[in-house]
Amino acid sequence: MAPDVAVEIRDAHKSYGDVQALRGVTLGVRRGEFLTLLGPSGSGKTTLLHAIAGFHRLDRGSVIAGGTDITHLPAHRRGFGLVFQHYALFPHMTVRDNVAYPLRIRGVPPADRTARVQEYLELVELGQHGARFPEELSGGQRQRVALARALVFGPPLLLMDEPLGALDRRLRQSIQFRIKRIQQELKATVIHVTHDQEEALAMSDVIAVMRDGLIEQVGTPLDLYLRPATPFVAGFIGETNRLNVELIAADGAGPRAQHVETGQIFPIGSGADGSILAPGPALLCVRPEHVRIGGSGSSGLKGDLVTKTFMGDHWRYEVKIGPSTLVVKDTDGGRAGELTTPAAAWIDLDSSVQIFRDVAPRDRAS
Repeated sequence: MAPDVAVEIRDAHKSYGDVQALRGVTLGVRRGEFLTLLGPSGSGKTTLLHAIAGFHRLDRGSVIAGGTDITHLPAHRRGFGLVFQHYALFPHMTVRDNVAYPLRIRGVPPADRTARVQEYLELVELGQHGARFPEELSGGQRQRVALARALVFGPPLLLMDEPLGALDRRLRQSIQFRIKRIQQELKATVIHVTHDQEEALAMSDVIAVMRDGLIEQVGTPLDLYLRPATPFVAGFIGETNRLNVELIAADGAGPRAQHVETGQIFPIGSGADGSILAPGPALLCVRPEHVRIGGSGSSGLKGDLVTKTFMGDHWRYEVKIGPSTLVVKDTDGGRAGELTTPAAAWIDLDSSVQIFRDVAPRDRAS
């Protein structure tokens, strides 16, 4: 275990009857890092978090924290901070007493408790609310109390299980940035579970994308967005367009592909390395902001522009090409005024297109 790794999960397996929730997961979290476990329902992310917390016992594998094997250590002896979706505050205690509880059961003297509780209430911007009860607070304020309580005793690891799931969208976004600021200020090590891609991108230093009990890819938000390793990651992190194609050997016209459903041949840019451009079937994935609507002289794919929607900071177009619908995001609005629906449209893809070979049937464009 490297000295800067706070927690490491090795070859974790967990089944519930015939359901394999974890199928050999190995993952390390560095000290001071904010890592998010991201995936759809049933991907194994919550099972993995609960195994780290000590709530679930692994069938096989180990959990190492600070160089010590804690696989069989009960949850209450692991000393981790926990924040859940539903706050789990004591309703009969004031805010101050809720935050003080972890210190009290650890035998911290009253004077030290009082100072430390106030420090952490100020940290979550609730310094004037110590005498209130949970029922007197908003959902966002209760979640901040839960965060202060989880951090006040200085845990080596903070585990957060869908902590913002019960909040409305605007409040969720506000608290995302507040949690990230606090984490950076304290240099806290955090493992966070969510199914919300935007939340993961906004808060994380590193994201581990999970599916079917396995990790598909681990990387920074930027890496996952720009360089997805699989079609699933390309589609789960942000929005992507998928095209089933047959790659054509490059000639003087550069790399090209034939759209399987319509037979159209079009250029795909030269961003990929030569080996992946070898002739044969492939799946193209391209972000909506990397697609452009060209003029009638374009050499790109021809389709039908079916919708045009103003989204505030961009125009969103949907173009029907055979059985598929491609989404285009135009952030400068340069051609917005001249485009009408329905109308013929020509689509150009830039060099940011991702090319995947040997794609499983469920990952192909449908």
